Amino acid sequence: MTSSTGIGPTLQALADLLRREAARGVESMAISHENLQRLGQLSLPKKMRSAQRSPSTPPAATPTPPTQPSGAPASPAQAPISIPTTSFPSILSSPPISDESSRRDALNALYRQLKSATAPRELGTLHDTIVFATGDPMASIVFVGEAPGEEEEKLKKPFVGPAGQKLDQILKAMEMARNHVYISNIVKFRPKIGDGRFQGSRNRAPSQEEMATCLPFLHRELEIVRPKVIVALGRTAAEGLLDRGGSLASFRNTVHDFAGIPVIVTYHPSYLLRQESGPPAEARQSKRFVWEDMLKVMELAELPISAKQRSYFQ
Repeated sequence: MTSSTGIGPTLQALADLLRREAARGVESMAISHENLQRLGQLSLPKKMRSAQRSPSTPPAATPTPPTQPSGAPASPAQAPISIPTTSFPSILSSPPISDESSRRDALNALYRQLKSATAPRELGTLHDTIVFATGDPMASIVFVGEAPGEEEEKLKKPFVGPAGQKLDQILKAMEMARNHVYISNIVKFRPKIGDGRFQGSRNRAPSQEEMATCLPFLHRELEIVRPKVIVALGRTAAEGLLDRGGSLASFRNTVHDFAGIPVIVTYHPSYLLRQESGPPAEARQSKRFVWEDMLKVMELAELPISAKQRSYFQ
C-alpha cells in the first residue's frame, strides 16, 4: 500500500499517464478489480482505510472478475475506465525565481524530493541511480531527452556518452557550450531490461508509465529554469513532453507549446550517430534537418545568428 506521503506523486503520475494515453487516441483502459480497490483507498487517511477494511456492517457483495495471467489481454467482463483529456499544467503561474543561487537551491530541493520518491521505484522497471540534470539554471534553452543510458548512469549526468558528444558538436556549431544550456531527461533513472542483472551496456526507451512517474519532476524543473525555448530530443521525449503520440516527422517543422514555452522537436543525437554508418547523403540530410531546427531554436531564444551559421548545408 502506498504511504500517505506518496499519495500526491502517485496520483499525479497516474493522472499524467491517463492524460497522455488519451492524447495518443486511447479511449479506455481496463483495470483489475484489485487495483481499482487500491486506487480508491489512496486518498483516505490510514484510520479510514482500516475502518473500511473492517466495517461494522458487511458491504453488499460485488462480483469479482476472474484473475488473468500477467500480460494477458483485458477481459471483456472488466469495466473500462474513461480517460478525460486535460490541458497542460500552468507551470508559469507562480512568480519566477530571479537569481541563480535561489534557482540552484530549488533544483537541489527537487533532487532531494526525487531521492525519496516512491512512484518510479515501485514500478520495478527502473534502476536506482538518479541521473538528474546538468547545466545553467539561468539558461534560455533547455534540452530534454528521454532517459539515461549506461554511460549516464555511471557518471550520474545526462548526455555524457557518444550521444552527448554529438550534442556537444551541435552546441559548438551554435557557438555555445554545455554550461550555457540546461540538459535533462524525462525519466531520471535508467530503464531496466529484464531484471537489470544482465543488462550490460544495452539501453531502451522508457515506457509511458515510466515517463508518467517522472514527469512531475521535469515540470518542476521547467518551472524553476523557465527557458525561452525547450528542445525535445527524439520522438519519445516529444511524446512525453507534449502529451501526444506521433512520428518524429509529424513533430518537426512546428513550434509546439508547453505551458507557454515554445518547444522545438528534433532528432535525437543517437539517430545522427546511426545515420553516419549509412549512406553519406542520408547522413548529411539528417544533419541538415537538425541544423534547421537549431536555427529556429536560436531565433526563439533571441540569440545572434551569423551569416556563416545560416549558410551551413547550403
